[in-house]
Amino acid sequence: MAVHLRPQSIRGRFTLGAGVAALIIFALLGTVIAAEIRTKMQDHIFRDTLNAATDWAGSVDPSDPPPPNPETGVTLLQLVDSHGRVLVASAAARGLPPLSSLKPPEGNRISDETACEPGRGCVLVTAVRVPPLATRLLWGGKPHYVYAGHPEPALLADDRLELITAAGTLLAAGLAAWATWWVVGRTLRPVAEIRARTAEITVSDLSKRVPQPPGRDEIAQLARTSNETLARLELAVEQQRHFASVVSHELRSPVAGLHTQLEEALMYPGSVEPKETYRAALSTTQRLQAIIDDVLTLARVRTTAPAAPEVIDLNQLVREEVAARVHGPPVHTHTSGDLRIMGNRIQIIGVLNNLLVNAQRHAAARVEVTTSRSGDEAVLTVTDDGDGIAPEDRQRVFEPFVRLDDGRRLDPGGSGLGLAICRAIAGAHHGSLHIADSPRGARFVLRLPLKYEPISVPRITPAPETRP
Repeated sequence: MAVHLRPQSIRGRFTLGAGVAALIIFALLGTVIAAEIRTKMQDHIFRDTLNAATDWAGSVDPSDPPPPNPETGVTLLQLVDSHGRVLVASAAARGLPPLSSLKPPEGNRISDETACEPGRGCVLVTAVRVPPLATRLLWGGKPHYVYAGHPEPALLADDRLELITAAGTLLAAGLAAWATWWVVGRTLRPVAEIRARTAEITVSDLSKRVPQPPGRDEIAQLARTSNETLARLELAVEQQRHFASVVSHELRSPVAGLHTQLEEALMYPGSVEPKETYRAALSTTQRLQAIIDDVLTLARVRTTAPAAPEVIDLNQLVREEVAARVHGPPVHTHTSGDLRIMGNRIQIIGVLNNLLVNAQRHAAARVEVTTSRSGDEAVLTVTDDGDGIAPEDRQRVFEPFVRLDDGRRLDPGGSGLGLAICRAIAGAHHGSLHIADSPRGARFVLRLPLKYEPISVPRITPAPETRP
């Protein structure tokens, strides 16, 4: 069962997919940004505490802590002995226990940590071991430590940074989803218009066309291709309707005549000769059968897939078919070159015979058949020395059931489909059939490719019939 997705459904799916993808991407970016912000802030604070601690540890008077630096905000300074007793502290750190329990060794005199105490919050602390020279001079070599601390900023102390990042992530993802919704909606708007117009097109009215947006993108190309397809479909339907109408008209006349003949025989049995009625009815049914056979042949050529092609020696085929004709004006052949084509032998013979019969019917004294090569095509011409065909009628005679007055007079029983079938066969072989100028009579020119690669039988524009 076919599934039809409306543009709104496609738009929603695109938007949902883009929103999820944006959420994942922005969440990853947010996590990286939040971690980077936290690291940068901590590094900046630790740099300030390091400067304050090292400046005091290197001073000659550790009993006097340096004043707080208003630019850095490092207000917590302590000098602690090896037993963890606070010896000297800044005003802000006076009365507080040691800021940290870190005791850097001699090999690595500086350490950083974030120290947290219940009820007091967290402090970013840098611990610096007092240089050995100072400890020997002041405390008999006993190690002492300087702690410089900075209260952890509120942005780092709780989940505020993560919440801000999450809010930014959601906002960015929402904006991305909205942008996708807007862009996809704008992109698919022509598709919705095409779908709506296509739904309005019916077999009874194929004249409508879908809106064609400007540009050369895929949607514009889709619209153009759809309109071209609709144009071809409209032409095919019109041709089919016309053909059905013409066939109905052509069949109606003999059927009506047959009905009248039989009705007269029943109504006036004494005055109507039965044998004459039978002969007339038989003749009418034969004409009906001829029309039906030709209609089936034309339909088969136009719609049936081609049989496997075979190599055909066109010159030999012409000589054989001309030699088989023993009635009518003589046919003279002029063949040249090695003309080999590929196609359906029976159909090519049918075209040649139809052209020969048609030419002999209208010839005054002789028919000329020539073959030659023109580029990659084999050219077959059949010329008679009759009255010819007027230029304005040279296309009409290829239409189904079109018969000129001369043709009706010379072949009253013809169906009017012979030339239409010939042109259809030529088209099915990727060739052409037309009427060319001639000093006298009619000249039919059949062109067939010498290298024919069968694809599929193209839709043949009904090229109708025998030259009446």
